[in-house]
Amino acid sequence: MLERYESTTDERLRAIMEAAVRHLHAFAAEVGLTREEWATGIRFLTATGQKCDDVRQEFILLSDTLGLSTLVELITYDAVEGATENTVLGPFYVPGSQEPGPGGSIVIDDDEGEQVMIRGRVTDPEGQPVPQATIDVWQTASNGLYAVQQPDEQDPQNCRGLFHTDEEGRYSFRTVRPHDYSIPGDGPVGALLSATGRGLMRAAHTHIMVSAAGFKTLITHVFDGDSVHLHDDAVFGVRDSLVRDFNSYDGGPAVVDFDIVLIPTDPASVSCAG
Repeated sequence: MLERYESTTDERLRAIMEAAVRHLHAFAAEVGLTREEWATGIRFLTATGQKCDDVRQEFILLSDTLGLSTLVELITYDAVEGATENTVLGPFYVPGSQEPGPGGSIVIDDDEGEQVMIRGRVTDPEGQPVPQATIDVWQTASNGLYAVQQPDEQDPQNCRGLFHTDEEGRYSFRTVRPHDYSIPGDGPVGALLSATGRGLMRAAHTHIMVSAAGFKTLITHVFDGDSVHLHDDAVFGVRDSLVRDFNSYDGGPAVVDFDIVLIPTDPASVSCAG
């Protein structure tokens, strides 16, 4: 089998395919995979593809729940000491969000819920501010569903927003307190998790993606420290460094401080403020 790839001129493609073949064949040999079991696997993969559409990506969900998405993110981002940890993008990111302006709210038609302000500074590893960084945020509404999951019930821009850091690298936005929620369980991935005794719940979080010229794009979350699923998040997204206190102590909106440290694309480069 491996000899069939000897004529592949793309060296990276050849390396990937040869490794995939070696590991797949070793997997089948290790478990003694039967013809019937492999047929079941093919039906599962077929059903996974059939469950995908313009809104739902069941293969991303499969990758997330297998921990593969997290592994790929860790390999790709290659974080340096002191940088904000990254995590999974998830299957419900949609580009082109509203821009409410500095300190604006991403909530359009959700209930009042518990009001939260998330704020912080974006800096380089030396602590220098990163001005004009783009902060792309999204989360579920209070009912545990993303706007893209409820096109007939939620405004398509609900609980999504784009923000930009000021000259000091500061950003802030308002939202409602996120809730623990279930990943979709009505497809083949949900059936697989059920069959293996695994849960569907994600720890409460707000997605944050940060991009700026001269820096690696960061995909991360900020997690609610009161979530009961921090220890068993279905997609292995939780990092201790990303957990914050979302409680209000004065009757007003909770204030969540979440500073972000980006990694320069050129490690030898001088910070943007220098």
